[in-house]
Amino acid sequence: MHHAPHELLSPVPGVSRQLHSFHFGPRGSRKTYIQASLHADELPGMLVAWHLKQRLQSLESAGRLLGEVVLVPVANPIGLEQVLLDAPLGRFELHSGQNFNRRFIDLADSVGDAIEGQLTQDAQANAALIRQQLCQALGDHQPQTPLQSLRLTLQRLACDAELVLDLHCDFQAVEHLYTTPDAWPQIEPLARYLGAQASLLATDSGGQSFDECFSLLWWQLQQRFGKQFPIPLGALSVTLELRGQADVSHALAQQDCQAILDYLTLRGVIAGDARALPALPRPATPLAAVEALSTTRGGLLVYHAEPGQWLEAGALVAEIIDPLSDQVSSVRTTQSGLLYARSVRRMATAGMVIAHVAGERVCRSGYLLGN
Repeated sequence: MHHAPHELLSPVPGVSRQLHSFHFGPRGSRKTYIQASLHADELPGMLVAWHLKQRLQSLESAGRLLGEVVLVPVANPIGLEQVLLDAPLGRFELHSGQNFNRRFIDLADSVGDAIEGQLTQDAQANAALIRQQLCQALGDHQPQTPLQSLRLTLQRLACDAELVLDLHCDFQAVEHLYTTPDAWPQIEPLARYLGAQASLLATDSGGQSFDECFSLLWWQLQQRFGKQFPIPLGALSVTLELRGQADVSHALAQQDCQAILDYLTLRGVIAGDARALPALPRPATPLAAVEALSTTRGGLLVYHAEPGQWLEAGALVAEIIDPLSDQVSSVRTTQSGLLYARSVRRMATAGMVIAHVAGERVCRSGYLLGN
């Protein structure tokens, strides 16, 4: 194992922050990148990463790692220290108000311009050229803020990986994931091992999130050059939502750790026989078919449906109770689907999104992510 600290841009004199990456297996071989807790108050993935670190060290010592694995267990030291009156605030940077998992650098145009005239009919050579230019383009960037420094460091660590796993969680949720339609055939075994109850697909969900800053770049280059030159899907990117914020336990973390290792074995990153694939709990559905349920007024939030519950159209999900006027309003689904995530808050404000239901009928377009 090789441990590498990475200095981040200091916000003021006397303050320093570091990002830490752990490198396993033969350097320069097929690369897998795994990070946890980019939203710093989402901690189940951090515990999974800790278990992965122990297992990867043992696999490396046994000579079973055939590919390189880069692990970043704490992907957001900036957000991790944002605690106000005992409340962790790890989703948004307090200085800028920006979501830590948005606005990663979009380099599709600059990389496309750099490789134009150098592409051939050799798909693997084209992939190597794209990775080289992507690394160079990121190397040329100079961050101006600590947040930009964090984003750039993470992109540089992951830019040449064939597989990128970003470990997150929701508020209260069942296990689910986000990836692209093109990547889904290769990601489906991971969904099976994890037992993902919802697999949500979109090519471009908006916001330039960490996983899509890789998958979208390769897709855009395919759109630009694919009719003339073979360009493979050079990065499989997926966001894994490891249930809810309170689901931090060794039992669950060991289960998720084993699922990831099983998948890496199936991909040939780890030597050995992969575990037989379990059944897929539910088929993948479009992210644009997710119904975000919101309130029309504020009040006490009382749920009638649990994460993981299948709901028919018109099903009662929650009641909003005004204890002063005694008015009770209902929040219901408009289509059938799986309630896969809901808010942890129990006092709703008017217009607040309280739950997400994975349906099958497209009902949204444009920007598909939450705040």
